[in-house]
Amino acid sequence: MPTRTRFTTWRPLATAAIAALMAAFLTPIAAHAAPRESQPVYSYDNAVREAVWVDTGLDGDGDGRHDRVAVDIVRPREPAQQGRKIPVIMDASPYYSCCGRGNEGQLKTYDAHGDVVQMPLFYDNYFVPRGYAFVGVDLAGTNRSDGCVDVGGRSDIQSAKAVVDWLNGRAKAYTTRTGTARAKASWTNGKTGMIGKSWDGTIANGVAATGVKGLKTIVPISAISSWYDYYFAKGAPLYDSGPDWLSDYVDSPDARAKCAAVQQKIVDGAPRTGDWTKFWTERDYVKDASKVRASVFLTHGLQDLNVRTKHFGQWWDALAKNGVERKIWLSQTGHVDPFDFRRGAWVDTLHRWFDHELLGYDNGIDREPMADVERHPDQWVTSSVWPPRGTATTTLRPDQGTQAGVGTLGLTKGDGTETFTDDPQLSETDWAAQIDTSTPAKAGFVTKPLSGDLRVSGSSKVTVTATPTTPTAHLSAVLVDLGPDTIRDYAAGGEGISTLTDRSCWGASTTGDSACFKNTAAKKADVDYTVVSRGWADLGNYASDRRGVALTPGKAYTITLDLAATDHVVPAGHRLALIVAGTDKDLIDPPADTPTLTVDLARTSARVPLVGGASAFRHATSGTSGAAAEATDLDGVRVPRTHRVPDGS
Repeated sequence: MPTRTRFTTWRPLATAAIAALMAAFLTPIAAHAAPRESQPVYSYDNAVREAVWVDTGLDGDGDGRHDRVAVDIVRPREPAQQGRKIPVIMDASPYYSCCGRGNEGQLKTYDAHGDVVQMPLFYDNYFVPRGYAFVGVDLAGTNRSDGCVDVGGRSDIQSAKAVVDWLNGRAKAYTTRTGTARAKASWTNGKTGMIGKSWDGTIANGVAATGVKGLKTIVPISAISSWYDYYFAKGAPLYDSGPDWLSDYVDSPDARAKCAAVQQKIVDGAPRTGDWTKFWTERDYVKDASKVRASVFLTHGLQDLNVRTKHFGQWWDALAKNGVERKIWLSQTGHVDPFDFRRGAWVDTLHRWFDHELLGYDNGIDREPMADVERHPDQWVTSSVWPPRGTATTTLRPDQGTQAGVGTLGLTKGDGTETFTDDPQLSETDWAAQIDTSTPAKAGFVTKPLSGDLRVSGSSKVTVTATPTTPTAHLSAVLVDLGPDTIRDYAAGGEGISTLTDRSCWGASTTGDSACFKNTAAKKADVDYTVVSRGWADLGNYASDRRGVALTPGKAYTITLDLAATDHVVPAGHRLALIVAGTDKDLIDPPADTPTLTVDLARTSARVPLVGGASAFRHATSGTSGAAAEATDLDGVRVPRTHRVPDGS
């Protein structure tokens, strides 16, 4: 492949491009100046609503003909009448008929001609009057599409990539699912931006990783970057089911009747052993980050325990390594769309992002800070880059304390051992609540109260040397901020939001498609501690991330756990804790045995990205230690909910 030049700065607009955009999109009143914002000058009520079926080139359902995916389109009528071509915002999803989109679980609805009436979410209502087309794609095997769901594999990704190709004149489409009349995308300039939450955003990641031409930007919200990491953490299973359960969950009735062979391939390709197979390689988009041509504006909840934050962390790092233009929002929520936790700012930012990336408007968004981070409920800070400049990996080391399982955390190598017994009935909330008490199921290591703030920003790793008593053992490592705070209650049903009864409107409405959505408010909890980051592993994967083996009881093994990416400030007066334990209830499944593990502290450490590095840690822990912590139970959120479906409703 020829070398492709990459830029870490934003693409400058050529003079000719500016002139073309002005001619195509300016209203007569504003024609004397370069535009900075698209305006709602087109009729939504009179918009073109149509459906086409795009040929994917695959025959996943084995019926002897190429699969066609259904593409529902809403676009302003006026530009085509005037000979103007417009860009596309696209959401490719498996959820348009089975499960719904958004906080209110909206489904596509259709008129008697089969044209879409209600397109879920606000994208069409808001952007179509502003000169964009909105395209909702049913992934293969779902809703009105042919083919089979293969959970992030070739069929899923090709479902959406083929549509980008069609929008750019490189693929075929038809006016019906089985007919021969061709459909042309003569109304678009081919410039496409993909957006979506969860599985939808995952498809955007996967299509961008193909390097397809015409895809100018993606906006993945709480999205998967590698499907193995959705189901396993270094061999430890995160769920009691695999992707075969998920494909059956979203398959259309037609697909269920035709896709038994594909379903069996999913079962065979994703064994519950946690071993890496070719199935997972196909569904790993991180390895193909060098192919990404599109800019990336991603957003993720730092307490997302459905699509866990390792996904955005490793994707972000790979994009940065390859010079991809990018922007990021990080909230305190769980698996929540920014439309439901920061609505006005989100719509405004997304509007300017698409105007810049798809219309080429010089609106200044490229000169704004790269990162927005929610520090407290509805309180946001920015960073010019992320992680912030001056962030450095710092090695923190556990040591013994005055009682078993209650140790210290600092820069000096410890010695001795700590022992705990796996208790699958306990979780990170139980361990943190009793951090200052000697309990049999965990080992905790705590700094003294900080004399200054300490910011953790990025992905941590914890290396543990442990001796098990059984042939199987799972490990958890958790970073905890010990101290009182008010946070979003990410463990509650709304994962940090409460849905209200009143509504606000974002765009134009029709009788069948309202632009008005229920408002939300932050759901808060007063806590004595906050879990900052987590990681898990099967100790049997000590020699390989991709294959586990049986352990020899009584033998010491060393393994490194990947902790999820985060951005958190441990304030002065609080303490930072590292907990090492076994099964994290409801977040990983337990091993076959119930092991007791002895941890060698001299060979155990945490590598934590701290703003200011080791000197910042040294400064923050240089004050007087104050009174010893009282061994009382601390209050936190309830045990987080278990998820098995990367959906957005």
